[in-house]
Amino acid sequence: MQLHQSTWQEIDAYLAGSKGIVLPIGSTEQHGPNGLLGTDAICPEVIAKRAGDEAGFLVGPTFNVGQAQHHMAFAGTITLRPSTMIAVMVDWTASLARHGFEKIYWFNGHGGNIATINAAFAEIYGEWSLKRAGGNSVPVRCQLRNWWELSGVDRLCKEMFPVGEGSHATASEVSVTYAAYPDEVKRVEMSPKIAPNGPILDADDYRRRFPDGRIGSDPSQATPEKGERIIAVASAALIADYRAFLAAS
Repeated sequence: MQLHQSTWQEIDAYLAGSKGIVLPIGSTEQHGPNGLLGTDAICPEVIAKRAGDEAGFLVGPTFNVGQAQHHMAFAGTITLRPSTMIAVMVDWTASLARHGFEKIYWFNGHGGNIATINAAFAEIYGEWSLKRAGGNSVPVRCQLRNWWELSGVDRLCKEMFPVGEGSHATASEVSVTYAAYPDEVKRVEMSPKIAPNGPILDADDYRRRFPDGRIGSDPSQATPEKGERIIAVASAALIADYRAFLAAS
C-alpha cells in the first residue's frame, strides 16, 4: 500500500489497524559510468514497494535527496546540508505523528545518510523528552535499516559478485536499479575494470581520487536478473524485520 496512491480516508482506515509506516530514504548522486543518479533512492523504494504490496503495510513517499556533498563534482548530484536534512526528517515525523503514526521505519539506501539520520532521531527523541512534563501523547519510535544489511542480502551479493562489488556504484545496487528500470541499462567500458579504493573527503578530492565516480567496484557485472534476485531476498527480509519492529515495545 502506497501513501501517495491512497486517499486520506484510506489512511484513516489503515491507522485503525496499524500505527506503522516504512519510509524509503536515499540520495540523488552520481553512481559511476553505468549507474543511475537515483540509485540510492530507487533501491529502497523498489524493495519497500515489493514488500509493502506483499505484506499489506504502508510505504510512504521516498525521501530522495540526502547527504551527497562529496559527489558534488559530478553533474546531476543534489545534496542537503545535514541541518536541512535533520529539519526535514523531524517535520516528516511530526506530520505523521499528528495523524497517529507511532512507528516510523526509515529504510535507507545511502551510507552517507547514516550519521545524519541518527542525529535526526536524537532531535526527534529530544523534542519528546523536553516536552514530556504534562504531555499525554504517545512517543514516536524510529528505526533505521540499511537495505544491504537485511538478512541474506550480503550473502547473496557475495555469491554473485565475489570480486568487484566495491563500496560505491556497486554491482549489487546497479543491478537492483536495472531490475526496476530494464530500459535504462547502460553498457559502458570502464578502466580500470575494478575502481580504486580510498577515503571520502570533499567533492574535489573525491573527483581526483575516483575520476569516474566508482569506489572499488566493477558494476559492469550488473544485470536486471541479478537485481531481481536481490529484490526478492531483500523484500522478504524487510517484511520480517519491519514486523519485528512493530512488535517491539
